[in-house]
Amino acid sequence: MTDPLPSTVDVAAARKLVSSAPRTRLIDVRTPGEFAAAHIPGSHNVPLDLLRANSSELSAHHSDPVVLVCGSGARAEEARNLLATAGIAQLAVLKGGIGAWEQQGAPVTRGAGKWAMERQVRLAAGSLVLTGVLGSLVAPKLKWLAGFIGAGLTFSALSNTCGMARVLSLLPYNRTPEQDASTLLAALTR
Repeated sequence: MTDPLPSTVDVAAARKLVSSAPRTRLIDVRTPGEFAAAHIPGSHNVPLDLLRANSSELSAHHSDPVVLVCGSGARAEEARNLLATAGIAQLAVLKGGIGAWEQQGAPVTRGAGKWAMERQVRLAAGSLVLTGVLGSLVAPKLKWLAGFIGAGLTFSALSNTCGMARVLSLLPYNRTPEQDASTLLAALTR
């Protein structure tokens, strides 16, 4: 029996795990657009929304270590909770996500110019706040738009969730290309 994984691993520990246990699965739970923009070589994209939608079908027929990756760690932690509930044992979250991976100089495969979800959220939130503030010069009630976005961002920080990211993940360039869910989930479960 293998030693259980800690709930989180830093970049050095993840790289060591991949080199010492070649059957380690790197599962990236970001949107397909984010994955296409930059991902860890050898990782598989199994978006969090797909895991949520298919959580009742999840079960692993392996005991391979699984390292979950996202932008910063929050979505990977949610995925870890889902997968642990489904009975998948050897799970760890990459501390700091793909950002930490890149900062440590670890290899990254880059694709065409898609933006990370965090950057998309910053653009959308910033644009809405700016629209609310500038628009309030003409229509004073628009200041409430800026207040609403500020309240949403505060709630997002306190709850470690992001409603705007969930909405943005529904946009066509962030959605999973036409692939069978079982094919994507196979990277995790088989």
